[in-house]
Amino acid sequence: MAEFTVSFDGFGPVQVPGGTLLTEAAVRAGVQIAQPCGGQGRCGRCAVQILNGGVRRRSTLRLSVADVAAGYALACQAVVEGDAQVSVPAQETLERTLTTDRTAAEVTAPAGYDPQCDQTIRRLFLTLPPPSLDDQRDDWSRLQTAVRAQTGMENLQISLPLLRQIGSVLREGEWRVTAVIDVGEPPGGYETSGRLVTLLPGHTEIPLFGLAIDIGTTTVSVWLVDLIGGEVLAQAAEYNRQIRCGEDVISRVIYASKNNGQAELRQLVLQSINTLIERVVQKGSSRLQVAGEQVVKATIVGNSIMMHLLLGIPAESIRLSPFVTAVNHPPVFTAAEIGLDIHPAGTVICLPGVASYVGADITAGALSSGLDDALAVSLFMDIGTNGEIVLGGRDWLVTCACSAGPAFEGAGVQDGMRATRGAIEEVWIDGRTAEPTWRVIGNDKPRGLCGSGLISLLAELFLTGVIDKGGHLNQHLNTKRIRQGENGWEYVVAWANETWHGRDITITHVDIDNLIRAKAAVYAGMAVLAESVGVPLDSVEQVLIGGSFGKYINVEKGIQIGLLPDKPWENFKFLGNTAVLGAYYALLSQTAQQRISDIAARMTYIELSADNSFYEAFTSALFLPHTEMVRFPSVVQEMAVHGETSDFFGKIGCLKGESYVHHR
Repeated sequence: MAEFTVSFDGFGPVQVPGGTLLTEAAVRAGVQIAQPCGGQGRCGRCAVQILNGGVRRRSTLRLSVADVAAGYALACQAVVEGDAQVSVPAQETLERTLTTDRTAAEVTAPAGYDPQCDQTIRRLFLTLPPPSLDDQRDDWSRLQTAVRAQTGMENLQISLPLLRQIGSVLREGEWRVTAVIDVGEPPGGYETSGRLVTLLPGHTEIPLFGLAIDIGTTTVSVWLVDLIGGEVLAQAAEYNRQIRCGEDVISRVIYASKNNGQAELRQLVLQSINTLIERVVQKGSSRLQVAGEQVVKATIVGNSIMMHLLLGIPAESIRLSPFVTAVNHPPVFTAAEIGLDIHPAGTVICLPGVASYVGADITAGALSSGLDDALAVSLFMDIGTNGEIVLGGRDWLVTCACSAGPAFEGAGVQDGMRATRGAIEEVWIDGRTAEPTWRVIGNDKPRGLCGSGLISLLAELFLTGVIDKGGHLNQHLNTKRIRQGENGWEYVVAWANETWHGRDITITHVDIDNLIRAKAAVYAGMAVLAESVGVPLDSVEQVLIGGSFGKYINVEKGIQIGLLPDKPWENFKFLGNTAVLGAYYALLSQTAQQRISDIAARMTYIELSADNSFYEAFTSALFLPHTEMVRFPSVVQEMAVHGETSDFFGKIGCLKGESYVHHR
């Protein structure tokens, strides 16, 4: 097959066979091109400019006629058929400060924490009788005997690299050594077996540290913990580098199935984690002297697909019926096996999940939120690219996952973006003029709309009569902001002269439909869970919201579009990153780790795709806020207060001549 030369801006040319995708050529050249949809050609975010040469476009979706005329092509849908020169636009930079970087001081050890009882990692000071002509036992047997005499442990395991070192360590310490041992499960003091993690000469008060790691689809968070005192010494978070291979989990599974995609995704998430490990070790050293090899334990949570991709386990079966994982409860590994930059023999515990789309992030969140021990009927939700919901309390737990899609992350929307600098995060619309005002992250000129901004915008469009219950734009309003665009009717949120890139920022009818479908999926999931156990949704006494979703969403707006159940504000509790908090508890306590395993075993998983009632609930929720307005009395009251009804809204009313003003 003929080979051709492809040159990218600022990078040396590469030789590729004819028929190679531009994205594959870019990888060979060391050029990073974001593929939020996993290379399916749906998002349009991998657009590059063909300056000259032979490149054939397989698809022009998301490209305008003017874009094509200017030489733009989707890199994931463009095939090399000759020598080519390609310009890659600057990739979107993730700039928003993550809250977990600022809250380390707020996390203290649980009351009554006792590392000698709660912690699996133990530090032993051992004095061994030196060998002699009368006592010629081997070094390993001598060490095992000393551990057995102090702890009663009958079976001590050791890795080959550590076995190679023990002779020199014993002699350097003159037969006085410090052993770090992981006693493993179950809880309840020293056990009959354990694993030697490290051996040091002399009796030394070596500090011991651990990591709580949350691998989110969007964000990876790492906490550095003092295993002796239990305190969180440092926290850090950054966006999951896998994002450039797909913004949602299904896109990443598809990407993993192509060429060397699985290995690439594993390396990307390891780079994210290890970068954060280096960062928290540096931060922690400002309080205690921390070295990487003193980090001897890690607990990891994440959704089922994130866990599979970290471990290099094919995840294709998760997206195909009957949606089965390779493993829900992985065995214990060492850091060297995983690839974490801590002590190579450090213990790595991947906490258990429940099913294909309910992973360890949810079981850990059920623990840290107190859901599993709640007396009141409670609803726990963690909404991101996927929406996981748990209903129940101390006596029972049911769970499901609904495919909310990436809309709430700002993807799948024409002018959507992640919550970075320049993203519109909140919108207000004047009901008299249909004119918007907005707040932008970083107080910069707007570049697009992030998830919280889209939810706020959708609610405002609805309440001010710009759209009706079905999401259709009111073409009869006297405003230039409603117009016919390339992709149908749209509403202009910001004019070109107001934006960073000099283009209008709009929300189209298709975008609105995608948002309504996403919120309908989440609400329908809640409704089906409630119906499955015969508990009316309005009888839920508290709504527990985990993840960054709850930190930025305006609850009032979430209720107004029918995303959240209509409850008084005091019934909502925003808990932040419940997943990493649950991982932290499991890191410190064998009992907490066992509770998470018990939660996973207790949860009854409902597969919504196999439940006919979900389709009915989903269809009913495809309106703002819902076809059954009795479910949202506060929204009905809000509309009654602010305006009289009109034909455009039917019985629930359009706001006529009444402004709906918010003050920043």
